Parts: sequence; structure tokens; C-alpha cells
Amino acid sequence: MMCSKALCDPPFDRYRDLFTGSILQRSQHEGRQVVEEHELPVIDLRSLRSENEEERVACVSEIVRASSDWGFFQVLNHGVSNEHLGQMSREQKRLFELPFEMKASAKLLNGSYRWGTPTAKSLDQFSWSEAFHVPLAKISDPACCSLEFGSLSDAMERLAGTMSELARMLAGVLAENLGSPEDQFSKSCSKSTCFLRLNHYPPCPFSPETFGLMPHTDSDFLTILHQDQVGGLQLRKDSKWIAVKPNPDALIVNIGDLFQAWSNDVYKSVQHKVKTNTKMERYSVAYFLCPSNESTIGSCREPSIYKKFTFGEFRRQVEEDVKRGGYKVGLP
Repeated sequence: MMCSKALCDPPFDRYRDLFTGSILQRSQHEGRQVVEEHELPVIDLRSLRSENEEERVACVSEIVRASSDWGFFQVLNHGVSNEHLGQMSREQKRLFELPFEMKASAKLLNGSYRWGTPTAKSLDQFSWSEAFHVPLAKISDPACCSLEFGSLSDAMERLAGTMSELARMLAGVLAENLGSPEDQFSKSCSKSTCFLRLNHYPPCPFSPETFGLMPHTDSDFLTILHQDQVGGLQLRKDSKWIAVKPNPDALIVNIGDLFQAWSNDVYKSVQHKVKTNTKMERYSVAYFLCPSNESTIGSCREPSIYKKFTFGEFRRQVEEDVKRGGYKVGLP
């Protein structure tokens, strides 16, 4: 079977030996692992806006419980319209259908294009995917999107706006639960610090055990994810990998490293990954609620499990760990 044009251009050829030499050993190991499919906790946010105090309190309890027990949950009636999601999906597919050279060198979307893992030394360190990781402040910059991609810029602007409102509302709920102000993160998280990531996972002609995205935790406060119905997202729970059953009506929310550190491990940043599909491509778009690099991350209560650190220090440490060992270590 032929693989997607996006990853079959010259850069992919350099990794053919990496795949063919590593597939058998890894697939034999992975094949012994049983992965069960589950639906994440589903929370209807309509109750969060209810004038009935009991309904609101019950909804807050569900959010807190899911953030503590799972680190992941799904939300319905989230305020992000199907119109915006549909527009983003169409523009995203049009973007990734461009030739590799144009995506990689034309400085599209602030020159934020990424593909695979160019530093990978083994299959375990390779992600079979491509993405644009765009700062929100750059979306409306004419230099970021040419006139040809004005509709893409518009779609990203709309989606980022509504996802930002959702992320701030959920972060406020979780902050209030631990006795902090609802706007705890408003000043440190802005358009200049948050990101939108457009993901594309082409069909993989090798083993289905190939990573679409390596196991990792997110380095932010909160992530809001919209995915298609192909599936492939898996998360680590109770020492087992669980496949997330897609829900067409829901958005996925997950806790990031910064929220786990700030909450003193009350909320959990959970390891997750994406598995490839041999026949179908997969798309997703994620919003990352991040502070400025200068923001200090301390605990909301003492004694603190973690020493204080800035987001910039944390990002640099993650980069060093990946360069040195091929993997993100994160909070440990």
C-alpha cells in the first residue's frame, strides 16, 4: 500500500531502514499488550451554566473527579459550534494536501510546520504524523497566512476564540475548587502564550503498532481536543493503555503538567499517545492553555511536592531530556 504523499517525500526515505529494522521486535512486544476500548467520562456543561445551584455543584464535582481520577474527560454542550468545527476540518484537510516542500519551506502559519521526529534513533522515538503548531497571536498576522489561506486564518481565529473561552471556564472551575480565584490563570495565559495545533496522521504502510504520536504528557495547564471518528488516541490508566472511543458530539479535555504541579498532584497529567491506522488518515486540532515563559509555577497549597519553576525553565528541561534520551521526562 502506498503511504501519504505528505510523508513519502524525500525526508521519509531517510527513515525507511529505521522502520524496517525495528518493526518486528517492537510489534512482537506490543502484540502481547491487550488494549481495551473505553468511553471517557462524559460531562454535560449545560449544568455548569444552570441557575440551579445543585445542578452546578454536581457538574463541578464531575469535572473535579474526572480531572483527579482520569486526567481526561469529554464535554457536551461545550459552546464550540459545529459550524466552526466543520469549517476548521475542511480548511485543515486542504492545508495538509499541499506538497511537502510548500508546507516545510513556505513559512506557512509562522513557519510552524513539523513532521515525524527528525532526531529519532529508533522506532520508539518516531511519530508518524505532521502538524502546524501556531501561537494564537500569529493567526491573524498577514505574514502568517497569505491571501490564498485567508479562509484558514478565519477558521483558526474563530475556533481558537471559542476553545479559549471553554479552557478558561474549566480552568476557573478547577482553580475555585482548590480555593483559588476563578481568574487564577487569566493574566498569565493570553493570545501571545497559547497555541493551536493542527494534526494530520497519514495512513502508515508499516506495522499498526507504529506511533502516530509518541507517549507523552502535555506541558500546559489544559488541552482542548477535537478529533475525527477514526480513533487512535490512547491513554494510560491503572498501568494499562486504554483506547479512547470517539464521540462525535464531544470535545476531549485533558489536564497538563502545569496544572498537576500547581494542584499539588490533585489533578493528574496523564500519559497518552496516538496509534496509526494502516488504511485511514486521521485529523485532530488541539488548543493549549499556556502561560508566558516567565510565569512561575508554584503550588496552590503547602507543603509543595514540587519546587517552583518557570514555564520557560520547564520547556528547556523537556527539550534537553528529549535531545539526550529521546523522550520527554516531564514533572518527575
